[in-house]
Amino acid sequence: GALLVSERIDREELCGALSPCALSFEIVVENPLELYSGAVEIQDINDNDPVFPSSQARLEISESVAAGARFPLESAQDPDVGINSLQTYQLSANPHFALDVQTRVDGSKYAELVLEKELDREEQRELHLVLTALDGGSPPRSAHVQIHIDVVDANDNAPVFNQSTYKASVRENMPGGTLVARISAYDLDDGPNGDIVYSFSSHTPAKVRELFALDSATGELKVKGQLDYEEMKLYEIYLQAKDKGAVPGVAHCKVLVEVVDVNDNAPEVTVTSVYSPVPEDAAPGTVVALLSVTDLDSHNNGLILVQVSDVNDNVPKSSQDSYDVYVLENNMPGIPILNVSATDPDLGRNAHLSYTLLQGDPTVGHLFSINRENGTLYLLTSLDHEDQVEFSMVVQVQDGGSPPLATNVSVSVFVTDLNDNAPTVLHPHPNTTATYTDVVAPGTPAGHMVTKVVAVDADAGYNAWISYTLLQATDPSLFSVGLHSGEIFTARQLREDDAPQHTLVILLKDHGEPVLSASATVSISVAEMVKEVLTDLTDVAPANDPRRHVTFYLILAVILVSAAFFITMLSVGIFKCYKWRQSKELFNSSRSTLYRTPGPFHHIDAVRGGFTPPNFCHQVYLTTDSRQSDLLCKKPFTSSPLGSRQSTIRNGEPGLYHQIVGTASRLPTPAE
Repeated sequence: GALLVSERIDREELCGALSPCALSFEIVVENPLELYSGAVEIQDINDNDPVFPSSQARLEISESVAAGARFPLESAQDPDVGINSLQTYQLSANPHFALDVQTRVDGSKYAELVLEKELDREEQRELHLVLTALDGGSPPRSAHVQIHIDVVDANDNAPVFNQSTYKASVRENMPGGTLVARISAYDLDDGPNGDIVYSFSSHTPAKVRELFALDSATGELKVKGQLDYEEMKLYEIYLQAKDKGAVPGVAHCKVLVEVVDVNDNAPEVTVTSVYSPVPEDAAPGTVVALLSVTDLDSHNNGLILVQVSDVNDNVPKSSQDSYDVYVLENNMPGIPILNVSATDPDLGRNAHLSYTLLQGDPTVGHLFSINRENGTLYLLTSLDHEDQVEFSMVVQVQDGGSPPLATNVSVSVFVTDLNDNAPTVLHPHPNTTATYTDVVAPGTPAGHMVTKVVAVDADAGYNAWISYTLLQATDPSLFSVGLHSGEIFTARQLREDDAPQHTLVILLKDHGEPVLSASATVSISVAEMVKEVLTDLTDVAPANDPRRHVTFYLILAVILVSAAFFITMLSVGIFKCYKWRQSKELFNSSRSTLYRTPGPFHHIDAVRGGFTPPNFCHQVYLTTDSRQSDLLCKKPFTSSPLGSRQSTIRNGEPGLYHQIVGTASRLPTPAE
């Protein structure tokens, strides 16, 4: 039962850097049947010296480098493990540099030079240092490297990495050329001083350089050799970036590469038969063979798994039942506005989700589109807030099972307003060719409203809030405009020496960003009577209008017809009144004992009976082109009990207006 060594054992050859180093074995004992497992641990001795990659190292350091700068040095390698491995570094005495020994995540050591006192090229052009690597053996083994430092002028700017530590993961079975990480540095210098070259740092182990390759131009770190999770789970790679200046600036970074285990090892089943043949009368429970199963993979890759087939029994679930999306109007067509997110806990095809828009509203299909694979909702055309403010649609999320299961998500898209519409003037109308003039009488006091500028803005909210300011005026001191109402008031009392005609330019601005504006022109005449205004308007009319004679005859005809009508109605009224009084006298004389007062007449009965009311107004309106006609205006001397109507002058509307206004009052009874 003695276990003997059959040949010389070299721990470094058997296990490399793994510690502890153990060799396992199994022993089967018969009669009685027993199985024993054992292991022999190979202990390390300090039989290897630390070794530097080269006996000399050269560094170029600028005199402008500030104190505290670090410079990585070549790392020594010692195949021993534990206390016998490389433990520390020592640096020869000097006034400028100190040594900082760092420990990697795997326990290995590396050294960096730390500048404690700034260099001066005029004082000392070069330095010679000795770096010593020591292991922990007794006595310790060592190795030396000569460091030659050239003090030269450096670039003004050294390369800078966008991050000091990069993290990446790669599967152990990835082929050569697979991208692991991409490092990036920038240099503010121009020309060669700004061109960056990427490389491995000097203390990067040779094993790492065999497994990974670095593109010196792009900074891409790729797989070079065959990675094995069972051999090494994490690599700590040190990289540097140098510019191409005469004295290159250097920046350093670290890349942590995690090797992800894949199921690349089949289970190993060992069958040890110890009882064969088996008698036919062997009792139940008799040991026939011993089986052991091992798998070098880790975690789930090392189990013997029982797979459960999936059934499509889960409906896709969205992170939200509804979405509200706000989009600015006048958008660029084709932009993504929403990503509908859903999950399905099923596996395989049962969990493959597809997204579709349900065509409830036909306009939605022309305006919106959804990516069937990832649920990104796109806007196909530009929207207008003034055209439509809200769109509603339903997105259906369906899995790939058989039969498929689906869920619906409602989406509301709200179009927010931009200030893309300038104010529009409604009064006075800006596109008419005729001149609209408002009239104000001389002596009008301050604060009298003359007219009002009416405008609208198609935008909404604050973008549609219009303010009015007086931009130009014939007499700026005479009129003022309401800031938010657009009403034009007299700023002071009108005097006789004021100009008879005034032109106001009103500036209309909204409150959007940017501000949009429009202008309105208002003409105001200062006149005592309407006739003066007509005379002024006649003066500005064309002199050679061929229709002026026709207008004169039309007005004359209307006046004659109106006069004849007035005389006829007056005659009929007098005649009817005379007949009525005569009939009443006959009635009263024929009845001496019985007297009955007739009831009152309504004004409608008086008109039916041919009675003409005493208050009558006949007005004739002339166009601005009728300069050869006279204005005929008849007004009642007394006010009407039922009210009267006042006429206004309409400017810029050619034609003839004829208006007769009458008022009837109740007739007195015979008793009255």
